[in-house]
Parts: sequence; C-alpha cells; structure tokens
Amino acid sequence: MSTINLLPWREERRKELKTQFVASAVVITLLALIFWGIGHFYHAQLIDVQNSRIALIDSNIEVLDKKIAEIKELEKQKERLLSRMRAIEQLQGNRPLIVRFFDELIESLPEGLTVSDIQQSGSNITVNGLAQSNARISAFMRKLESSEWLANPNLKVIQESNAGGEEKLVNNFTLTFSQVVPKVEVKDI
Repeated sequence: MSTINLLPWREERRKELKTQFVASAVVITLLALIFWGIGHFYHAQLIDVQNSRIALIDSNIEVLDKKIAEIKELEKQKERLLSRMRAIEQLQGNRPLIVRFFDELIESLPEGLTVSDIQQSGSNITVNGLAQSNARISAFMRKLESSEWLANPNLKVIQESNAGGEEKLVNNFTLTFSQVVPKVEVKDI
C-alpha cells in the first residue's frame, strides 16, 4: 500500500518560506540600516572637515582683513609723509627764489620810488608804493621787463596825492608782475 501523507505540508512550507522571507527582510533591513549609518557617518565626517576648513579660512580672512586695514593706514601715513616731503622740497627749492626776487626788486627800483606793500600769490606779485613822478614808475616797469626773473609788469592804479607834503605831490601806484624762473641752457661740450 502506498503511503499517503496527510499532514498539511503545504502550510508548513508556507510557514518556512514566510519565516525565511521575514528573516531575509530583517537581515536586508539591518544591512540597509548599517550601510545608511556608515554613509551618514561618512558624510557627517566630510561636513565636519569642511566646516573646520571654512572656520580656518574665516579666521585667516579676519587676520588678512586686519592686515589690509593696517596696510591701508600705512599707505595713508605714507601719502601724508610724501606730501609733507614734497612741500618741504618745494619750500627748499623756492628759498633761493625769494632771495632772488628781493635782489631783482632792489636792482629794478629807480631813485625816487618807494615800495610800501608787497603781496605774492603763487608767481603773481602785487606792489603798492609811492613815486615822485610817472617817469619813475615807467622806468621801474622797464627794468622789471628787462629782468630775467621778473616779467609782465602791469600798472593797475596810479593816483596823485599830497602824501609828501603840501608842496610835493606824489603818485600812489599799484603794479602787478610775475616772478619767473629762467631756463638754463645746456651747452654741448
């Protein structure tokens, strides 16, 4: 006689397959969680490294910003010092011009002409004075015109007054001219 298995083998097989499925699902889920955790940890480490690099760069930027501010301040100080040096050099260079101006003015003054006021604005000079006659003023202007250091005399005002007493009439005058620096000729040797 043949043997007939009356046990519910299909249900047992289903239970076995179900248990295997659940076990494999749990293992796959655990493996997925482990890989996800490793990936998350790795990316968190990368983010931390980048954040530390950014913090280092930010601190270096702050240091460089302070140095740039110091450099700008030093540049301002340098420019102020250079402008002072230029002013001093200009004054040193103009020192002989003042002496030369008074020397030329004294040489150009004719007898009978008195200077009472001198004003200088850049290279323009204004002279106020008294003269015994108009001819003396004309002679003064001719001497100024012939000077190498003084040029462009221009008579602004001339008035007759009794400043010299009742018998002597004098002329008050205002004269403008320019101070020039003659060009030096270089001779070929």
